[in-house]
Amino acid sequence: MSQSAQELIAEAGERGLAASALACLDRCLPLLSTAPDDLLRPLWCCVAEDGAGWAERLAEVRAASEETDGGDLAVLVRKMLGAAPSTWDGAALRPWASVCSLTALEVHGELGGGPLMDAEERRQAQVLEFLADTPSDGPPAGLRPVLEVSAEARRVLRAVLARRDRGA
Repeated sequence: MSQSAQELIAEAGERGLAASALACLDRCLPLLSTAPDDLLRPLWCCVAEDGAGWAERLAEVRAASEETDGGDLAVLVRKMLGAAPSTWDGAALRPWASVCSLTALEVHGELGGGPLMDAEERRQAQVLEFLADTPSDGPPAGLRPVLEVSAEARRVLRAVLARRDRGA
């Protein structure tokens, strides 16, 4: 029996928590209509570097996100980014990962629910499972598949948004 994303968040280390939250944000980036796909790259670099420079890079990403456009659901994406802690600490990262998980599910529910929301829930668990066996002091081997899962999910969300804009 597989664990839920919330159960995996409860067990995750700092790298897994940050990656989980970032992956949720990453998958929801299409809601910030003018955001570049690499908006979160500075934070992904921090994850790979065990949090080095986290506060500074977070401030940069937040500033860049303010320059993007988006509809009503973009507020939720900015809320996820705004909830990010400025410290690289498990006690601060855990609630952020949980908020991002729930918010991403809410977004996917608003955009169609059902299969879209189920797929998001599976992706969240998959991301945490990729990183579960990676030691926090070792190389971030699980990040590549996490980034690939997020990129594919961004494409899906873009397609959903395009279909929605066409009124289909």
